[in-house]
Amino acid sequence: MTRAMTLFTILLMTGPAIAAQKKDQRLEAEVRRVNAEEVESLLRNDVKALERLWSNDLVVTNPLNKFVNKPGVLGLINSGFLAFASYERRIEYVRLYGNLAVVAGSETVIWAGKMPDAGKTSRLRFTGLWMRRQGRWQQVARHANIVGEQKQ
Repeated sequence: MTRAMTLFTILLMTGPAIAAQKKDQRLEAEVRRVNAEEVESLLRNDVKALERLWSNDLVVTNPLNKFVNKPGVLGLINSGFLAFASYERRIEYVRLYGNLAVVAGSETVIWAGKMPDAGKTSRLRFTGLWMRRQGRWQQVARHANIVGEQKQ
């Protein structure tokens, strides 16, 4: 009887922790999915998808060392200035804080459009902040900077 009570107590105490861990894994998978969707949307210049993925109050410090907001980034895409021939994102870190997710990692892009480095490859480090609002994730802030040497 004592073993049964001990086992019951352990299960009772660990059940909520296991449930929380599964919820965190599910939410992390959602965050990774919207990051992949963002990359695909950027490659396709899909402004409608980006409008949905980005919060209206999105702020970005971009690799050109400019501070821009959502309308500014969308304007760069619509004008043909900001475009990508290739975009690979490697997420190295995801941390959840309730309805906030911090995502960080590296990216390799080949610029296109009217970018000064169109046709060149850049390696970037990035940090993105995603907030879960009304059941969906939206990016609220992003910082990216170029690291290493430029490839021709």
